[in-house]
Amino acid sequence: MKFSHIADCHIGGWRDPKLKDLNTEAFFRAVDTSIEENVDFILIAGDLFNTALPGIDKLKDVVRRFKELKDKKIPVYLIAGSHDFSPSGKTMLDVLEEAGLCKNVVKGKVIEGKLRLDFTIDPKTGAKITGMLGKRGMLEKSYYEELDREFLERESGFKIFMFHTSITELKPKKLEKMDSSPISLLPKGFDYYAGGHVHIIEKKDFPGYKNVVYPGPLFPNNYHELEELKGGGFYIYDDGEIKRKNLLIKNVFAVYVDADKKIPEKVTDELFAQLHNKEFNNTIVLIRISGTLASGKISDIDFKKIYELLYEKSAYFVMRNTAGLGSKEFEEIKIQTSTSEEIEDVLISEHLGQMKVSSWDHNKEKAMIKHFMSVLSQERQEGEKVYQFEARIKQELEELLGI
Repeated sequence: MKFSHIADCHIGGWRDPKLKDLNTEAFFRAVDTSIEENVDFILIAGDLFNTALPGIDKLKDVVRRFKELKDKKIPVYLIAGSHDFSPSGKTMLDVLEEAGLCKNVVKGKVIEGKLRLDFTIDPKTGAKITGMLGKRGMLEKSYYEELDREFLERESGFKIFMFHTSITELKPKKLEKMDSSPISLLPKGFDYYAGGHVHIIEKKDFPGYKNVVYPGPLFPNNYHELEELKGGGFYIYDDGEIKRKNLLIKNVFAVYVDADKKIPEKVTDELFAQLHNKEFNNTIVLIRISGTLASGKISDIDFKKIYELLYEKSAYFVMRNTAGLGSKEFEEIKIQTSTSEEIEDVLISEHLGQMKVSSWDHNKEKAMIKHFMSVLSQERQEGEKVYQFEARIKQELEELLGI
């Protein structure tokens, strides 16, 4: 048995014109590699798209490649992630499945208060695949708590569980504030656990759980990930052997300057010294500067000169990060986190207790706030009129409040 395990493609994630197609290119490379490797099927463990309703151009790209896979008799099994899941329950993944281009394996029903998931059986290999969707703010955790794990564990055969959730035992220190679930909430005894959501590269065994795998993103999705990962990738399972397939879409070069107690001109000179004798053909260049300037303003650093130098050397794209840079003339409040979900979590945690509802503990209040944010972050659906969209959001909020 041979299959690809892909996660967190985030197609359509980058907004800059120079970067917005790189996620798609990484997805194409992963599909090409899977075809070359002659895999039996492909797993996509959430966040194929960066939103529940992606742009038509991105949708067309995915449809074209899914159609190619279907013609080659390589099924695609997937789950919705925290980005491509819609609180309304409507997602473009449903359209792709209805067209016969993929199968969403999150199927089941509630029996005697327990969530009983069904298995999707791959016709060629007999692999039995099931899984759980991902939602923003770890709102899927309640589903795991209600999951009929014993039913899943009794099933015989080669079993795969797909999930889009942060597992506490695999959470790195840098993500210690991220909500997570213990691995004990997953059913035991499966042959492979195909994870997504947490953009880390990890594969480990635990008692009762073997092959718990996070492949990381197909392409880095923010500055920090570009700096740390440089590129993306995925895994291929081949009769018990798990092989890493790295994808380097663009070269990445990172430069750092400590600006503490220095003047802007000195910082400019140090940047120039690190960059002037190198070539950057088709390379994404990352510039990180931190510290507190001895005098002057951040804008006094001659970024224009640096950018001109880099683009003369054929750099593909230049990004700078000055979140850790300040000056004595101007102070700003910063939240030292790298993702929007972490920022949301910090802000919510800092303001808990201001809602005067005596029956709520902080955990319940936090979950309610995240659910509110999830509902309010919905986008207007294609063809939906403004008044219909507003009425739908109002109804969902009233249901959430029980009014």
